[in-house]
Amino acid sequence: MQLPRWWELGDPCAWTGQGRGTRRMSPWTTGTFLLTVYTIFSKVHSDRDVYPSAGVLFVHVLERESFKGEFPPYPKPGEISNDPITFNTNLMGYPDRPGWLRYIQRTPYSDGVLYGSPTAENVGKPTIIEITAYNRRTFETARHNLIINIMSAEDFPLPYQAEFFVKNMNVEEMLASEVLGDFLGAVKNVWQPERLNAINITSALDRGGRVPLPINDMKEGVYVMVGADVPFSSCLREVENPQNQLRCSQEMEPVITCDKKFRTQFYIDWCKISLVDKTKQVSTYQEVIRGEGILPDGGEYKPPSDSLKSRDYYTDFLITLAVPSAVALVLFLILAYIMCCRREGVIQLVHHSAIQKSTKELRDMSKNREIAWPLSTLPVFHPVTGEIIPPLHADNYESTNMPLMQTQQNLPHQTQIPQQQTTGEY
Repeated sequence: MQLPRWWELGDPCAWTGQGRGTRRMSPWTTGTFLLTVYTIFSKVHSDRDVYPSAGVLFVHVLERESFKGEFPPYPKPGEISNDPITFNTNLMGYPDRPGWLRYIQRTPYSDGVLYGSPTAENVGKPTIIEITAYNRRTFETARHNLIINIMSAEDFPLPYQAEFFVKNMNVEEMLASEVLGDFLGAVKNVWQPERLNAINITSALDRGGRVPLPINDMKEGVYVMVGADVPFSSCLREVENPQNQLRCSQEMEPVITCDKKFRTQFYIDWCKISLVDKTKQVSTYQEVIRGEGILPDGGEYKPPSDSLKSRDYYTDFLITLAVPSAVALVLFLILAYIMCCRREGVIQLVHHSAIQKSTKELRDMSKNREIAWPLSTLPVFHPVTGEIIPPLHADNYESTNMPLMQTQQNLPHQTQIPQQQTTGEY
């Protein structure tokens, strides 16, 4: 990404003349341009001075090629090195940059970019930015200072400002001079101002946008704010009519007649356009009227005297420890009396012991009782004679070891069943 150094001037986006792409620079601006170019390219190893204007977009590119020659081993003439280099930028004496200045570098193999819109509060105050370059292959570092001398703009701020949301661009792509110039040319054709400046560029991620998915070459989106000296054109105000407002509320694209002038290169989200007319803005400052809810003025705050009286905290210490200790002791005594002196569980323990003793006696007695005989061993009637057959066991304890059923030879009065004889015995 190549950005011409005229972007670092006080008014880089002054458009005039007939047709697109015509730029005008005053003799003072031209002299500054030549001085700036000389400072940047001839003093690579020293501090750099730039002169942006308040309220106008400022862009400064940190080119990797300018720092490659400062990391050993130094490349020979004609030798090309492609070491990964990253940059760290901060305000001198502070850990971060000023609030209006942003920095972006996508990969260690791309150039870094400082960009932002200087504020009027910093006019006349040199802002020194420390730039530290890191060679990620050799871990060598190089440091330079960028001195930003913010100058006041004659027509700052421009009375009419419009902020566009470009959906198909990333911030570093929009900062390229060719792309930004094309966008300002399209705005100029729609707005037709005498003077058009790029005021600020902000990534959609800085406004709470989501990181896009890495598919279909999706972009983050960029907010571009421009200012002009003439009122908004009828095309820009079309987004304010009720029909387009209704379509935006239904997440539909509004119908804008001049959208085709942007559509060839830029996809504008017209529902997110913001038109600000500073000539109609009313001051929001209101005088405070004292009344209900406002405390009366009590004068200046008077801190306590250094000669304070000494205070004895021994009594407070004893009270703090004695009262909780006494309460805990009383509770302990009450619990001990309940557990030891009024134990109703003693009777229950004696009753449980008696039940356990009785259970043991019953178990001992059950070992000596006669075992009930099975039904097969009881007296039965003979199936032929009808006589009662005595039990198959004796009335003693040892008879329990006898088998339940005896063989047929031992049974009295047993009917013999004839058996068939084989034919060979006749």
